Amino acid sequence: MKTVRLTMAQALLRFLDAQYVSVDGVETKFVQGVMGIFGHGNVTGLGEALERSAGSLVFIQGKNEQGIVHAAAAYAKQSNRKRIFACTTSIGPGALNMVTAAATATVNRIPVLLLPGDNFASRQPDPVLQQLEVTSDYTISATDPFKPVSKYWDRIVRPEQLLTAAPQAMRVLADPAETGAVTLALPQDVQAEAYDYPVSFFDKKVHYLDRRPPAPSALARAAGLAAGKRKPLIIAGGGVLYAEATAELAAFAEAFNIPVAETQAGKSSLPWNHPLNVGAIGVTGTLAANLLAREADLIIGVGTRYSDFTTSSKSAFGHPEVQFLNINVCAFDSSKLNGAALTADAREGLKALHAALADVSYKSGHDDAQIKALRKQWEDEVDRLYTEEHEAGFSQTRALGAIQEAIDPSAVVVCAAGSLPGDLHRLWRPAQPKTYHMEYGFSCMGYEISGAFGAALAEPDRDVYAIVGDGSYLMLHSELVTSLQEGRKITILLFDNHGFQCIHNLQRGHGSDGFGNEFRYRSQETGRLTGGYLPIDFAAHARSLGAKAYRAENAEQLTEAIRRARGETVTTLIEIPVLAGTNTSGYESWWNVGVPQVSVSEKVVKAGVEMQERIIAVSLR
Repeated sequence: MKTVRLTMAQALLRFLDAQYVSVDGVETKFVQGVMGIFGHGNVTGLGEALERSAGSLVFIQGKNEQGIVHAAAAYAKQSNRKRIFACTTSIGPGALNMVTAAATATVNRIPVLLLPGDNFASRQPDPVLQQLEVTSDYTISATDPFKPVSKYWDRIVRPEQLLTAAPQAMRVLADPAETGAVTLALPQDVQAEAYDYPVSFFDKKVHYLDRRPPAPSALARAAGLAAGKRKPLIIAGGGVLYAEATAELAAFAEAFNIPVAETQAGKSSLPWNHPLNVGAIGVTGTLAANLLAREADLIIGVGTRYSDFTTSSKSAFGHPEVQFLNINVCAFDSSKLNGAALTADAREGLKALHAALADVSYKSGHDDAQIKALRKQWEDEVDRLYTEEHEAGFSQTRALGAIQEAIDPSAVVVCAAGSLPGDLHRLWRPAQPKTYHMEYGFSCMGYEISGAFGAALAEPDRDVYAIVGDGSYLMLHSELVTSLQEGRKITILLFDNHGFQCIHNLQRGHGSDGFGNEFRYRSQETGRLTGGYLPIDFAAHARSLGAKAYRAENAEQLTEAIRRARGETVTTLIEIPVLAGTNTSGYESWWNVGVPQVSVSEKVVKAGVEMQERIIAVSLR
């Protein structure tokens, strides 16, 4: 057997450089490069290997460990999970900074490969700088917290262990049903240890992502269930986009006259103006979708994991005989809500069910006029919100309307947290697939700018906009600098409403007077954060980092700022002061949140009683 002597880190990079995926006969290089921040736990191991690497892996220098994983996840998401980046950090705090983003990737079923440094396997210099010492179990390190948020986790304590660990990592990363964050913890001494690796270990490896067809018996059960229903509703999730099944979704809906509602991850599965697209579903849903969900006797979930926002905490479906039919490549998701599971690739599942229902000449009982009327009613509401002026200032929905009007239909909008995802889910009108990039599995604050950078890496020929609130911007904006460094322009649309107003609205809606969620000075009179708003100049801050920046206080200024931003060649920020509380809400939706049953406030007690009554009503259905 022919061998080559390499350090473990060198071997890992050579292995990653040889990985490909094949979908529908098209091969794509799987691992594009490594994003990282170096410290003593990885700089002389993996860092030196990257410096001297003769392969094609690019290295991108991050500014925050959480940020680089968000960027890598966004890159994979925008690439339909066919291309990924690995992320490396030092031990201790550098590693732990990745944990939140690792969970974000796993919740969203997005592949990212994490390569954190780890304690010395030899233990010769223990305890080293940044080492976490657990007195009851010395095998625990700062990489152990990755276990619950990783789909695969391993610690390579001998260089030859790479021979089994690396293929296992690839198995999970390339599996559409089981993908997510994969962590290979790399002790810093082992990274530099040499081993005689088989040359065959570095041969080109193609991972075939064969589309999984449904089992014939499952298909028969699914078709039998659907054939007996009159008012079905399709819920399109992210699996539709990952499976590139948008055409099949449209054909299925049109053949049987079934309206389509969309989750956050599934939005843009159909063009917004498709006659059967009734918009967002659930807590942040449209009136049209939520009314149809209430009367539906069958929910056909395609590529959705049914979060509480999608189901309005399981209150969205009011028909006494409603049942669920779930097409999902992941059996864990296809079995949810006691549904009939059609475990299959979304494209293959839709095609097979289409054929089976056509064989029995199925047609839904939906009234075309009702669907058209509901769509028209909602389109009028969006038009109203997009154009409504407020005497007190610029509203959030008016600003979104100006943005929708000003940007190119092919542009990608990226968002994740606050009240903006709700408004975008309800109001945004995507005309093309993959132009709506929402991280709402974890709704992780700080994803937006990092995610926009990752999306821009994946789609260099499209304009990419990060739509972000001031709270999320302050939490994590570091990869703005990385976008400048890499020459990958993004446009940041920063909505400044003086704080965490989404949660401020939530607490006031359940009896609170509002506490701790606005960016105010501490008052000497009250001793609380009830003073004036903090005067933060976000445009000046962006300029100080090297970006271009503008400020827009009304629709006309915002339209002009976007026009000028499109002419810029570097990352640009537009600061948009908006009125707090001018976001959307309601539209026949409900969300179960814990409200105190005991309080000194009568308003809170009343809200708690109302919440319990609603919970009981839902449980009795």
